[in-house]
Amino acid sequence: MSTAMPAIEHDIRDISLAPQGKRRIDWAEREMPVLRLIRERFKTEQPLKGVRLVACAHITTETANLARALQAGGAESLLIASNPLSTQDDVAASLVADCGIPVYAMKGETTDTYRRHVQTALDFEPQIIIDDGSDVVATMIKERPALKNKLIGSTEETTTGIVRLQAMHKAGVLTFPSIAVNDAQTKHFFDNRYGTGQSTLDGIIRATNILLAGRNLVVVGYGWCGKGVALRARGMGANVIVTEVDPIKAVEAVMDGFRVMPISAAASIGDIFVTVTGNRHVIDGDHFASMKDGAIVCNSGHFDLELNLVALRELSGEPDQVRPFVQEYKLSNDHRIYVLGEGRLINLAAAEGHPASVMDMSFANQALSAEYLVKNKGKLAPGVHLLPPEVDQEIASLKLRALGLAIDTLTSEQIEYMSSWETGT
Repeated sequence: MSTAMPAIEHDIRDISLAPQGKRRIDWAEREMPVLRLIRERFKTEQPLKGVRLVACAHITTETANLARALQAGGAESLLIASNPLSTQDDVAASLVADCGIPVYAMKGETTDTYRRHVQTALDFEPQIIIDDGSDVVATMIKERPALKNKLIGSTEETTTGIVRLQAMHKAGVLTFPSIAVNDAQTKHFFDNRYGTGQSTLDGIIRATNILLAGRNLVVVGYGWCGKGVALRARGMGANVIVTEVDPIKAVEAVMDGFRVMPISAAASIGDIFVTVTGNRHVIDGDHFASMKDGAIVCNSGHFDLELNLVALRELSGEPDQVRPFVQEYKLSNDHRIYVLGEGRLINLAAAEGHPASVMDMSFANQALSAEYLVKNKGKLAPGVHLLPPEVDQEIASLKLRALGLAIDTLTSEQIEYMSSWETGT
């Protein structure tokens, strides 16, 4: 395989990393049979032929396999990172060198570089935007609204991005359809719960090498991601505490066997804190001030603003880097607080993100959402849409097929009974 500098434009760390990236991408593909089946169909049918597509995503081995599927479907793609710490540089190199896909992403890129890459993505004048956090869509609407006229639609990977899209729709600025991929059952039931649950703890352990058993681990937020983190942490022996603002989710956490209390109460007893809310400053200055010496704090929500690190710096001054992805903040009371991954997604900052087998379904949703937007060009109203339930069912059926599993089907008698009201006791 040649790693000579390709002719296509790009902005990546090191093109010579391509062979390593190619091996890792191929390894991940083994665990992504649903996306592989879609890719094979796309190669034959070319549903995205000639469509200019921008993907703002975590540049991982799994995303690379999505990019290869979109390319097989005929899309002209360009990729940028959705987070400054989530790029795997060898994967970016392979996408450029081996697939000929323009990539603008590198691990550790500055905020200014990230914003420049967003502008590069918009320079591509995309017809489809695959977004993760809605930064590309929001930037287009605020700064380059004329590009909306070229857009068929967008897709959104994460809860945070969907919240932003809904706010855009309410404000009347979302003038095109956007598919809420995160809300597909084959996405959030599996990716958010099992993917986030495992990869978050993987990131914490890789960054710190600590034992979770016996520690008080505080999960801030009990949505699907929080449920996954709490479930996996308990499985590793942690004493899990949940904080919530939603009374229904709080009751659910209690029924699931977890302690529930306000973050103000949990702050002084937690050993490890994980935020997964999608909201702002859920751990704030007064919470940091009451934490015990040696508390470890990290975020697994999309944006780093879940932790008020500005307030923490006011309490401590600038931090010291004590390990890769571990910063020590020393407070005036001599308590030390350790923030992981600069408050960014710990599962991607310090680890490799979700396992490929769970991203298989998530990215199957993305690929089919792009196809759905193209097939329904001009037919969908502006706003946030779900993929049709039959597409969700198709993805689940493909996953079962790939796993070599079969399930029952309803008999004609059962179908008739389920649609009738006359039969009773």
